[in-house]
Amino acid sequence: MCASYGLDPRFSDQQMLDDADDELMEGIRAWAQRNADETLRPTGRLLRNLNPIVLPGESAPMLELGWWGFLVDGRPSRFPSINTRSERLQDKPGSLRGRAIVPATGWYEMQKPSKQWHEFGLDAALFGMAAVTQRGRTEDGSWFTCYSIVMQPAAPQLAGVHDRMPVVLPASFARDWLDGAPTRELMDEALRASAETAARVAVTPRLDDKGTDRLF
Repeated sequence: MCASYGLDPRFSDQQMLDDADDELMEGIRAWAQRNADETLRPTGRLLRNLNPIVLPGESAPMLELGWWGFLVDGRPSRFPSINTRSERLQDKPGSLRGRAIVPATGWYEMQKPSKQWHEFGLDAALFGMAAVTQRGRTEDGSWFTCYSIVMQPAAPQLAGVHDRMPVVLPASFARDWLDGAPTRELMDEALRASAETAARVAVTPRLDDKGTDRLF
């Protein structure tokens, strides 16, 4: 399960979206600078953090602040919704009607039974995680785009730390993910496209300056 991730404004390379326009990239970097050193976490009733996501636009992808997790009847869902299994989307591709890309520079998982936290990433580059979306309303009547990160079995070099990982999309497939028809074939193609990028993901323990295990 991916329950936290990072967006470091110091990224020097972007592997999220081919031909990304300057306004989109500046929006991501500006948000990351305003929220530097913050771990991105699921949104809740009290913790109203909204995180940047990339959505399909009329002429080009656009940036929006999204609610991580689904809202049901005005409240955060009682069922797990911050992640969605890729296998479920293959079986029920209707859930692919709404899609987004989640920009990140790393995600975090705890290795069990050691309880050691690890960071996964592409050498500090900006990359995109596949997500599905749906509109949701809070109790006060506010509407948000809610998102759930799509998870797949971990690449072999990562499986010793955690058995699942996000579907990390190569920049060349990002537009296909945003604009493609919501079919099982799209999810199958996304998994195939993700394989090469997933093979390059590295994992390192999260340690503080004293070399001890660091949470967030």
